[in-house]
Order: sequence, then C-alpha cells, then structure tokens
Amino acid sequence: MKRVLAALALGAVVWSGVPCFAGHAAAEGGGAAVLATAKPDPERVAEGRSLFNQNCSHCHSPNAASPDPPRDLRRLRLRYGEHMREVFWYTVTHGRPDKGMPNWSGVLDDKTLWTIFSFLESVQTKP
Repeated sequence: MKRVLAALALGAVVWSGVPCFAGHAAAEGGGAAVLATAKPDPERVAEGRSLFNQNCSHCHSPNAASPDPPRDLRRLRLRYGEHMREVFWYTVTHGRPDKGMPNWSGVLDDKTLWTIFSFLESVQTKP
C-alpha cells in the first residue's frame, strides 16, 4: 500500500494530480473537474458493467461482488478513500503482477477503462 501511495504521489506530479483523467475528459469534450463532479450517466454505468463483466469478472466476480474481500471491488472507496480514482488508474495501467493483476494498458483503451471505472464508482459500498 505504501508503494502504491508513493507511486501515486509521484504520478500526481507527472499527471497533474489526475492520472490521464484530464485526457479522458478532453476526449469527451469536458474538463476533468466537469466529469469528476458530474452525476453518473446510467448508460455509461451499464456499459461499464458489461465491459467489467467481459474483462474483469473472471478474477473479481460478476458485478465486482467477489466473496474474497481483497478482490471485491465494491470496497475501493472504503480502502482508498479520496485516492480511489488514482489507485484504480495506476493499478489498471501498471498491473499488480505479484497479485496476478495484469497491466491493461494497450489492451483496453483509456475510454474503456474509465467506462469500467464509472461502473465501479456506482457500486461502492457505503461506509
């Protein structure tokens, strides 16, 4: 965890605090702040659910509801709080080979990854 947060701190400098999210926002015609504060789009969440179930559910269970707490992605906000977005981006673009998590960079494009994140954001467990 300390390594991930240290990498995030470095990434915040390199990526202006929002790793590649600004590029994603620009591609969709809005700034990062607009997307960060916008209400979730139900169509995008549904698309993200489908993409998640196609690409991620073999390890994280359908709809991110794994019975194994470390793989239950409905707990991202509980684990990482305000750093959830950055941890997500770092993890999917670098992988966690020691945990069996592949690097999805170059496999899924940025828009697809952020669409999956929209779904994950919608299913976060309340504290």
